[in-house]
Amino acid sequence: MVEFGLKLEDNKVADWAEYYIDYEKLKAILDRLKTAIERKAKLAKQKPEFARDIQVARETEEHSLDDNNEEINQESKLPPITQEFPVTNLAAVEEKKQLLQEAGISSIASYGSTTTPLKRIISMENLLHPKRFESKFKDALGKIEVEENSFEKQLYTEFDKVSGFYHSKAEESSKRLKLLIDNSGLENSVNSSRKHHIPPRQTRDAMQDLWHSILGKSSSNDMASQQERGSWDESDDEEYSRRTFDVHDREKELNSIHRALLDQYRTIKLLKNFYVLNYTGFVKILKKFNKINPEREDKYEDKLKDENIFDASKACEKLEEKHEKIYANWFCDGNILLARAQLLPKRNDGLQMDWSQLRLGYRLGMCTILTLWVCWDCIWGLVRDHNSTIAGRDAFPVFRACGGLLLLHWFWGISVYVWTRYRINYIFLFDLNPRTVSSPVSIFNQAVDQTLVFLVIMLLYYKAGTDAIPKVIQPQMLPTILVFYTLFSLIFPLRTRVPMWAAIFEVISSPMTSPNFFTVYIADVFTSMVKVFQDIAWTACFMFSGDFLKGETHKHFGRHYWAKSLWYKNILIPLICLFPLWVRFCQCLRKYTDTGKRVPNLPNAAKYAMSQTVTLFGTFYPLYLMHDNPYHQGINWFKNFWICLFVSSSLYSFYWDVFMDWGLGKPKYNFLARKLMFPRRLYYYAVMVADIVLRFMWVLTLVPPQSGVSFELPQYLTAVTMSLELIRRTVWGFFRLENEHRSNANQYRRVDFVPLHFNTGHQHKYNKEGQHVGSSVLLEVAIVSLIVIGISVASVIAAQRANEQDAQMNEAPDF
Repeated sequence: MVEFGLKLEDNKVADWAEYYIDYEKLKAILDRLKTAIERKAKLAKQKPEFARDIQVARETEEHSLDDNNEEINQESKLPPITQEFPVTNLAAVEEKKQLLQEAGISSIASYGSTTTPLKRIISMENLLHPKRFESKFKDALGKIEVEENSFEKQLYTEFDKVSGFYHSKAEESSKRLKLLIDNSGLENSVNSSRKHHIPPRQTRDAMQDLWHSILGKSSSNDMASQQERGSWDESDDEEYSRRTFDVHDREKELNSIHRALLDQYRTIKLLKNFYVLNYTGFVKILKKFNKINPEREDKYEDKLKDENIFDASKACEKLEEKHEKIYANWFCDGNILLARAQLLPKRNDGLQMDWSQLRLGYRLGMCTILTLWVCWDCIWGLVRDHNSTIAGRDAFPVFRACGGLLLLHWFWGISVYVWTRYRINYIFLFDLNPRTVSSPVSIFNQAVDQTLVFLVIMLLYYKAGTDAIPKVIQPQMLPTILVFYTLFSLIFPLRTRVPMWAAIFEVISSPMTSPNFFTVYIADVFTSMVKVFQDIAWTACFMFSGDFLKGETHKHFGRHYWAKSLWYKNILIPLICLFPLWVRFCQCLRKYTDTGKRVPNLPNAAKYAMSQTVTLFGTFYPLYLMHDNPYHQGINWFKNFWICLFVSSSLYSFYWDVFMDWGLGKPKYNFLARKLMFPRRLYYYAVMVADIVLRFMWVLTLVPPQSGVSFELPQYLTAVTMSLELIRRTVWGFFRLENEHRSNANQYRRVDFVPLHFNTGHQHKYNKEGQHVGSSVLLEVAIVSLIVIGISVASVIAAQRANEQDAQMNEAPDF
């Protein structure tokens, strides 16, 4: 789990950095306090009774000081001592007297009187302990007291600093909005339902509306007609110039209002993030204090209430709603969702263009051309030879497995782009290390490079198999090269791959580890990768069996014998289908064990149990067919029950997606939610319709291949269904994180608030790595262009020579 300090640094606004909670300083004080408490506990274990007496004595003295140094006179529970100690060693007697004097007792005989508080605490046996232990233990208690006072002082200092800045900025924003309203005449748009629709991009219409509002009685067309009739004089010309000048001034004022609303709204959003981050910091630091010092865990309980830290915590929400209403009425025809989307301009968030964008663009163009080339050759081969497509080649499952992983990489980049664009703070929600995350452009650059290699190897494999190119490399070696390249891409770069594999290990080890939101998200993605995992298993068997060394033209006896074996068809493949569902099932049960909440954990576990049942029925269906009576004409109860289970599992999964994972389906909000982060409601309705269709196709992927069922998908559609399911899971992730950002649906966080995702000016590693010098990019483009031109010229020359040779052969006389 990433420390909160890193999250805080990543989300700080650079200009406000000095006003945030000094989390590291408070944590350093708590570390010192923890060391002092551990030292005291270690000493107390040596002489527990003596340590307890000293601590009680100290607490008694502190209590007496709190009561204005008044003595607490209570009758002693120990019997009074009326005679001297029966000791014969004079040195021991002197040592005891010295101990009593240090404790404030005048003599041994006075021990037991009612004038000294310490007499009721220190027993005679403890007086025989060495002074060194007492001194060490008192030092430890003193150190604890010093660190507690230091923590309390620093904590209240941070409270005052953060709260003061928050209130001052909120008040400043409120004054600025009021000043903007007073100076621009926006009062009606705040208190009235009348809409002032002025689309900012349609400047011509805006100018016309403003012109009419300024003239009040005539339009520019009327003036033009007057000029044509000859009734236009110099005074009219001056009036026209004055009014034109007024229109331009009004347009500038309108643009100024537009920019001011954007800037103010962004400031309010950042201030809301400021509140969320600091409140979370106080919650975490006081939780750490309670864990270190459980004896005083209730000391700052009242401070955890947000109204005590931010007395006007809803001030930002009110200002935010006010800005949205003003902007919607003036610029969006009253559409609040559209206003929210326009009020957060998509700039300065790692999405801006640079030279790496040019590099990415032309490489995407290369990928597009190669993809069209591969598709054309496959289609042309099917039309010409009827069976010579790459899908029918021997090692196509290897390309399908690597292609599935490549698609997943592309979809992860698209997900990061969408979350960043719409301010969904995936870094905060996934608890990622902000210093090592990759930007969308960086992910796309990696994916496009891998796609180029994938398409080139696939094209060479297809061409070599049809004898269209010289076999410099044997065709069976090309899938092997792709497998090793894919393995290399899964290991490097270590900066991003090590956290990825660590998270995957946590997923696989369920339920031994407590699930967090990121591991649950990965496990959900795994349930959509059943076909990919099946192809990976096929590829592993293909490599380890040595089949990659055998040529495709040799019909070797026993080739791919393992694919037809019992352990592969009836054991390995069904286990692969079951494993992702089993992982999610275990995570739901572990979450129920940790929280004790039946809902939503147990119903969610039941959903995955139903999906596992579909897979098990598909596994045992061939056994049913073996023992089924072919002459039986009755109802096929086995198959009908399986179909009912199939439909029920699909509908239940769809219900869970919409109502639980996305937080939608509320009738009073038109079957959506109260607050939405995506700008158009149409997105939500379209996704819900697509999800119910693709959910049925997902359940079909759980049916083991070659199971014999009538509705089993044919093998040539495996790549299509695999791609569609990955698309469905990607879109599901958009709205799943939106719901988690809005509502903390499954209580994976202690606080419900999540800061919006903004670029705060901090330099991450990916910012430096993702930038490319313009000269290097242009040089790369020039080299690639020269290579393409050279290959094209060589191809044209070779084609011309081939045509000349064919013409000469046709003209040669026949003998």
